[in-house]
Amino acid sequence: MASFRAPETKREQFRRYLEKSGVLDSLTSVLVALYEEPDKPDNALDYIKVHLGGVVCADPTDTEVLHAELADLQQKFNLLMEENKELRNKLLQYEPSPEEGAPQQPEGVV
Repeated sequence: MASFRAPETKREQFRRYLEKSGVLDSLTSVLVALYEEPDKPDNALDYIKVHLGGVVCADPTDTEVLHAELADLQQKFNLLMEENKELRNKLLQYEPSPEEGAPQQPEGVV
């Protein structure tokens, strides 16, 4: 009979662990929200994942579109950084350096 009680003890310990860490409260609140949802979602598991803070896996075609957009934006970023660098270099050609005796503006004057 002692071997019969041992699994119950482990179950009870695990239940207390889940309760203490807030898992049971979180699951209960999400399930209650799903129950009270007037328009039940088509995929209950996705609903639970989203409301527990998880991310639902994206559609592979969406992922491909996002990767293409990311690559395009990275390319534009690199071009803009290069243009910025060139413009800064041009600007330095026209601005006298402080060593050349350029008039200093008083502090606080913009």
